[in-house]
Amino acid sequence: MIAAPVRVVSAGNGRAQVAPTEQSGCGGCQSRSSCGVSGLGKYFSGNRKTVEVMCDANVRAGDELQLHMSEGDLLKAGLLAYLLPTVLALVGAGVAATAGLGDVGAVLGAANGMAAGFLLGRWSGWTPQMSAQKM
Repeated sequence: MIAAPVRVVSAGNGRAQVAPTEQSGCGGCQSRSSCGVSGLGKYFSGNRKTVEVMCDANVRAGDELQLHMSEGDLLKAGLLAYLLPTVLALVGAGVAATAGLGDVGAVLGAANGMAAGFLLGRWSGWTPQMSAQKM
């Protein structure tokens, strides 16, 4: 389980809008810029907007929470955001090159494949499951 500290912006009906705090994703050190473990902390960098999460605790604005996400969900999000567009870009370039469209065709095929990958990822509707608990 990956955890990150967050602050409640608003709450109600078992859900809370949370914003990141300025701490490391794992809380173990302050080297999150070079750490591969603090993926959730990188996701909640200071320039991100608030995120709605399930929260079973009675919380108010300003409360500190611990946000949890499974490693599997983080892996799925990475695969959907990075691997799918990359693979479809390679497939698009390969199809265009095989069809004899030359270098320009391969570049356009790669661009179309990457765009299709991003659109499929967006249209899948999958979002990682995150939960928040009081610290």
